[in-house]
Amino acid sequence: MLNGFKDFILRGNIISMAIGLAVGSAFTAVVTGFSTAFITPLIGLATGSVGDFSSAEFAIEGTVFPYGKFLAAAIAFLITATVLYFAVVVPMTKVQDRFAKHDDAVDIKAAVRDCPRCYTEIPAIASRCAHCTSEIEPDPKALAFAGLPAQR
Repeated sequence: MLNGFKDFILRGNIISMAIGLAVGSAFTAVVTGFSTAFITPLIGLATGSVGDFSSAEFAIEGTVFPYGKFLAAAIAFLITATVLYFAVVVPMTKVQDRFAKHDDAVDIKAAVRDCPRCYTEIPAIASRCAHCTSEIEPDPKALAFAGLPAQR
């Protein structure tokens, strides 16, 4: 039982996920610190608030709504999402596109049609039905698309 647990913990994907969570947590702390230290005071200056607007709140009938904390968290989220998108997602997409196999070969069996005799589905380039063995004319558009010569 413990050997199974050890195998589960030592799998590569579990270790990678744990490292990703630790790095993500540290990155979030850095972005939150940046947001609190620089962005929040700048927004406070722009809106006429003095100092840190994350402590801003309003009250309705004795109930306090700390909207400043929400705004600070939303700003930190937007900064985190923007940095992750432009620093991780966009470069990784470019790398994957560069190394992806671009197979431009045409699958000649992908285009299908119905046999005019037995009405079963057959490839559009077929000259004989595989089900009823009737001879049929291949679809000239499918032949041209597949780069095959017209048959007579």
